[in-house]
Amino acid sequence: MEKYDLVIIGSGPAGFAAAMRAIDMNKHVCLVEKGALGGAGVFHGALTSKTLWQLSQDYAIAASTDRGFRSSGLNVDFEKVLKSAKTVAKTKVNQIKSQIETLKPGRYPDKSITLKQGHARFLDNHTIEIETNDGKFEKIQADNFIIATGSRPRPYPGIEIDHHQIIDSNDILRLKKFPEKFVIVGSGIIGTEYATIFSNFRQTEVHLLDRQHRVIPFEDDDVSDFVSKNLENNGVIIHHTANLRTIRKNEDELEVVLDYEDGHSEVMEVDLALISIGRLPNTDDLGLENVGIKPDNRGYLKVDELLRVHSDKGYQNIYAAGDITGQTQLYSVAEMQGRFAIRAIYNNVSYPLSYYNMPTLMFFKPEVAAVGLNEKSLREMGIPYKMVFYSNKLINRALAMRDTNGFIKIMASDDGEERILGMRAAGPQASAFIVSIAHMMNQKNSLDQILRTIHPHPSITEGIQDCLRVLKDKSIYKPYAFPDLIRTRRWKPEE
Repeated sequence: MEKYDLVIIGSGPAGFAAAMRAIDMNKHVCLVEKGALGGAGVFHGALTSKTLWQLSQDYAIAASTDRGFRSSGLNVDFEKVLKSAKTVAKTKVNQIKSQIETLKPGRYPDKSITLKQGHARFLDNHTIEIETNDGKFEKIQADNFIIATGSRPRPYPGIEIDHHQIIDSNDILRLKKFPEKFVIVGSGIIGTEYATIFSNFRQTEVHLLDRQHRVIPFEDDDVSDFVSKNLENNGVIIHHTANLRTIRKNEDELEVVLDYEDGHSEVMEVDLALISIGRLPNTDDLGLENVGIKPDNRGYLKVDELLRVHSDKGYQNIYAAGDITGQTQLYSVAEMQGRFAIRAIYNNVSYPLSYYNMPTLMFFKPEVAAVGLNEKSLREMGIPYKMVFYSNKLINRALAMRDTNGFIKIMASDDGEERILGMRAAGPQASAFIVSIAHMMNQKNSLDQILRTIHPHPSITEGIQDCLRVLKDKSIYKPYAFPDLIRTRRWKPEE
């Protein structure tokens, strides 16, 4: 029976990052994957969806007529758009394969990666059985294990996903043409991103079902309202407080029945429905009962501060990383956990895991970036703060780009220390400069320290500079001169 230092189940962002970190520590690793290399993060997640988003953004810019130029005869070939997204995914898979081939057993005496394609099940805490994709069975052993099996789209109770007319996010790349009428069930990040993508191409009538009063309801109302307004300006029809009762399948169309909060119902006909109501962890049929591991009531694995999975049998050599741990389902979080798990296994932890300042990107029109706490969280936690909302319409670089639809919103502590607690930003380059704020938060810099840095002109980040100056009453543009473009607010628990 083959024996390894480490077996990693799953090759997504958590699993592959863990494998490479283990190589850094000169380990012999076995990577087990039953699906496509790279996991959902490559073929059915961040990489392909953001490729589609970028292509749709390019098309929307080319189709715009507000910049002094107009393109004629503009059209879009859906088949070629999807081919482009698939090509990107294949490029990344080949990069992963290339690295695995470089590190195959025998090339380096002290480290290697062995890839096995199949489904893994625990037999005991040192042995798994792999059912290979061609139906054979193989047993292997290891000193330690990392479970990084990721997640899958959550089904809608009572609605059958047929992967043809009623789909989930894994089916997007299987579409043959733009739908004429498209309903998206779920107004979280994934559903709202796909609403943006399809409305950007202007080939589809897009309906977005929002069960609550606002899309992305976990964000502050002003951010959610900003996203909703831009979706509607892009042609998306948002159905607020709409619950999906059922979908009836006819020969060429779907009959969607909606029930609203005020008691009325509505029937609409569409040719495609996307179910996007979250994701479920992939913890099924892993033989967890053989090692004393019980997922929680949501299906996630309970881990400690070192990402060790709780075992009723007291085993200490099984770890987990990525979506199955129940943390925020982000590529960057999974990758960070995978790398941390290796440090934990081999006693190389120098600082604990922290999710406090993890930047997040939401690919809408325009893109929205977030880091740290928002106002809702600060009030729930009883933390006094002051907030500034600063429009991109005051930023010279945004004016020059003819792209002023956006804002910078910063929350700082109102306790004398004046440290940044969180930021939300939308518009050009938001995905890039959010990292600088995350770094400042990580360093726990005060506003006085941060404002010693001068930003180049003209740049989008000058907006951050003047936004922070507003908090100190030192800004170039004054809130009382631009009440619609600069808003401030202070909050304390007693209020």
